[in-house]
Formats: sequence, structure tokens, C-alpha cells
Amino acid sequence: MLNFYKLIEIVVSLQSLIISTLIPVYIPLPFMDRSSYNFEIPITWQIPTIIVLTLIFERKVVFRAFTIYIFIGLFLSPVFHQGGSLGYMLTPNFCYLLGVYPLIIILDNLNKINKFNTRNFLINGFLAIGTMHLTGILLNFVQLLFYNKLNIFFYNLGKYSFGKIGYHLLMIMPLILIIKPIKYFKYKKR
Repeated sequence: MLNFYKLIEIVVSLQSLIISTLIPVYIPLPFMDRSSYNFEIPITWQIPTIIVLTLIFERKVVFRAFTIYIFIGLFLSPVFHQGGSLGYMLTPNFCYLLGVYPLIIILDNLNKINKFNTRNFLINGFLAIGTMHLTGILLNFVQLLFYNKLNIFFYNLGKYSFGKIGYHLLMIMPLILIIKPIKYFKYKKR
């Protein structure tokens, strides 16, 4: 049975997931005429938020929050990046959304080892992002094979994997700055 503190952790994780999914990533680019133009990167803050939540809380909490998030997106409200509802299960985005579960499992390994440092974080982070994309590719292939639409596979591969994996790997770098505070608060002796 869930105790009160676990319930609070799940609610905080769920709120963080929903908020981070709705915030796109923009990079302001200054120009010569002193105006600026915002360049929108085709991802949200969802993956970095899941990484941080996995480092702070245990795997069960993040799994439950992410499962509730998927339930809300499929049945209650369109909280996913490009919509929601049961029809979202037929899109390639849903395949990559399910790839977050292996990402959580791989990153949870950092919580179990004593050497929680930058090197281990980068290795597990790159491995987790790669596994998430491989899961998305595999599920997308099965989905398109099931619907006899194999000619769309390479388009989806380019748009959803090759087009975004670089950004996802790049988003790991700023998270290096918060490793020390997480390590300090999580593992400090009481």
C-alpha cells in the first residue's frame, strides 16, 4: 500500500511531467539589427524532467507517475506533446513515449551504485537515450508492419529518431550541473 510520502512523490512527479511536456524548447538567436528570433527545437523538456525525477526518486515512483501521465493523455486530457486520446496510440510519438520505460530502468541503475558521478551519468544517460530511441524504432516498425504502411517507416525514422536524438543527447549536458546537488541531498549522512 502507498504511504502518504510516496503519494506526494508521485503527484509531484506527475505534475512535473505534465508541465515539462507543455513547454517547448526555444533558443534565442540575436541578429545584426539587434532583434532576436527564437529558434524552436522540436522537443520538449519531458526527457530531461524524467531523467531528473529518476535520479531524485526511485523507479517505482517515476513508473507510477509516468503510467498515470499516459492514462491521463489517453483517456482524460490531451497532455501529450502533439495531442492525446486513444488515437494517439496509432502515432509514432506513442512508440517513443513507451520507450521512456527502458530509459527509467537504465537511469535507475545510478541510484543503486555508490559511484554516482559525471562519467557514470553520461554513460547511463547516453545508453538510456539510445535505448529509448531503439524501443521507439522497434515499436514504430511493428506498428507500420501491422498496418501495411512500411513505406512510411524511413520517414518516421528520420523525423522522430534521427531528427531528435541529437537534441536529446545534447539535453543531457546541462543536467551534469545538477548531479552534485542531487548527490549531496540524496546521499548525505543523517
